[in-house]
Order: sequence, then structure tokens, then C-alpha cells
Amino acid sequence: MREIKYIVVHCTATPTDTKIESIQRYWKEQLGWKNPGYHYIIKRNGEIVKINDEENISNGVKGYNKNSVHISYIGGVDKNNNAIDNRTNAQRHAMFNKLVVLSEKYPGATILGHRDFPGVTKLCPSFDVKEWLKNYTPDLDLAA
Repeated sequence: MREIKYIVVHCTATPTDTKIESIQRYWKEQLGWKNPGYHYIIKRNGEIVKINDEENISNGVKGYNKNSVHISYIGGVDKNNNAIDNRTNAQRHAMFNKLVVLSEKYPGATILGHRDFPGVTKLCPSFDVKEWLKNYTPDLDLAA
């Protein structure tokens, strides 16, 4: 079993209506990856889709994948491809719940956004993960 040190939050940096299959096709055909970029992808309706077993390595953050589990939401950019936190309430709620489950499963792991790693110039996941976790209230999100 892999030692998990990081739980990494991503955005797909795609339009919000992008299908998981097209993201996977891009990784394989355009980037030539054998492994997916994430373990989980959260659809707009909050459904979490597992696309890779946690025991397997994903291509989420170069140099850190051996010890990471990656979770992403569909979206993260506007129509001009600028970074924007455009998660739905359902995505925020599902993400929060999945991060709780993962942090309980891997109690020593640190939750970070992709952009929080050294040398990363991307804005992914288009929001400050630490700040969001500090201020997020699931009950208020459901009421919205």
C-alpha cells in the first residue's frame, strides 16, 4: 500500500459541460499518459466518479504523485479560459465530504490545492483550498 502524504484538490480547467470521457481521451491521446490525472472527478451535480483506484498512481502533480490522492471538479475556467471558482453547491458539498473521508482514511496527509506545490505555475484549482476549508459550512451550502 502506498504511503499517502497529500490529498490534492484540482479543477479540470475545462468548460463546465465537459464529459469525463473527453478528459480521459485528452490525457491518453494528447498527453500520452498511461494513468489518469486524478483518482476522483466531481460532476456538476455532485456525483463523484472514481476513475482510478487509490492504490494506483495518478498524474496530478509532477514529482508528488507517488504519495498523493487526487480529486478534481469539472470546471475551474471561464469561457475565456481564465481561472474561476465555478463549482456548484453540489460540487462543493461533495468535495468537502470526500476530503473528510480521505483525511480520515489518511490521517497524516495534508490537503493542498495543485497550485500550492513548489514550482507549480497553474492556478488550479482556481480557489484557495486552505482558506475554503477553514471557512466552509456544509449546512449553509445546502441551503443555498
